[in-house]
Amino acid sequence: MVFSELTRDRARQIIARYPEGRSRSALLPLLHLVQSEEGYVSPDGISFCAEVLGLTKAEVGAVATFYTMYKRKPTGDWLVSVCTNTMCGVLGGDKAYQALSDYLDVGHDETTADGKITLEHAECLAACDYAPVMTVNYEFFDQVNADSALTLVKQLQNGERPQPTRGTRLCTLKEMAVQLAGFADDRGDDVIADGPAGGPTLAGNRLAERFGIAVPGFDPATPIAKKAETPPPAAPASTPKPASDAKPAGDGPLPQKEAKA
Repeated sequence: MVFSELTRDRARQIIARYPEGRSRSALLPLLHLVQSEEGYVSPDGISFCAEVLGLTKAEVGAVATFYTMYKRKPTGDWLVSVCTNTMCGVLGGDKAYQALSDYLDVGHDETTADGKITLEHAECLAACDYAPVMTVNYEFFDQVNADSALTLVKQLQNGERPQPTRGTRLCTLKEMAVQLAGFADDRGDDVIADGPAGGPTLAGNRLAERFGIAVPGFDPATPIAKKAETPPPAAPASTPKPASDAKPAGDGPLPQKEAKA
């Protein structure tokens, strides 16, 4: 695939963020960038990243296969991830995943026949206090069950974009990949972070307000103090005597017995 001039221009912008000689650090956002155009990291995407960074395709492929956010086969507009780790699983995540799998007729990391929805079970979505949770293109839907998960997916099939429990409004996986590559959401400020903060998220702040706890003042312009260098240890006053060689360190070989005539 020949990548668009927009993607190539964005690639140059990403690489320019890093110091000279450190351009390989741009690999992670570049992988998101090629995914934003193709919907996954294809062999062509691997070659593109290797070309612009001066890396081998093996080096790029090793990174792309390590992180689960980089998809190695075509993925739908809507990546539906259901947490089936212990906390979410026992509270209903397993049932929600199975209900979606049966309804969509797909298994883990599979995409519906129309290419719109990809389903996956997630090992952990780091939101145990809202369990069970699922995400659509990494936006959270909290305390789901089999019925609410099905309702959500049917809305996606009908062309709707349901509001996540927390965070911004839904965008497609390709649109999300542009943001993950480091470019601002071009939908405007009216859709950014317009979801309410959940109760567990605010619990710490509420306790701090209740007990009058506040962090010490801090000036962001204050330079970070360097640790004092530890001086090297002083040389010993006298050199220790070498071990005596009067006695061998080990037993000598045993004498061989003479063979009997």
